[in-house]
Amino acid sequence: MVQLLPALLTLITAIAVSGSPLPVAEAQGEIEARACAYTCGSVCYQSTHITAALNRGYSLQQAGSDVNNYPHRYNNYEGFNFPTSGPWYEFPIMSSYKVYNGGSPGPDRVIFDDDGAFDMLITHTGASGNAFVACRRG
Repeated sequence: MVQLLPALLTLITAIAVSGSPLPVAEAQGEIEARACAYTCGSVCYQSTHITAALNRGYSLQQAGSDVNNYPHRYNNYEGFNFPTSGPWYEFPIMSSYKVYNGGSPGPDRVIFDDDGAFDMLITHTGASGNAFVACRRG
């Protein structure tokens, strides 16, 4: 029994060393990629969802095309303080995390400028009538 103890300790040490964790920077990047960049109502949108909607909306706008009239010009009647100057465009961002391809657009929109720069996510959720409110960052 005494001779088994050193062999058992060697085996446990080998298992512990081979199961090393991810480097901290890599693990942090994965956590940030899964974190909510914006929350519209109770829907968490990660940066990958926003980028996909933005890219689709911008490519349609550049091609002079649309899907059910999206993207279209956003007039900013609510007076949001966007980081870019207009004109701005709105394109649906879907709570299903699929890129909008027709049908009901849902309440949430990605706003971008004429150069395809991201401005903000906005939503009808919690707004009066047909108005929008800003989605929460983070």
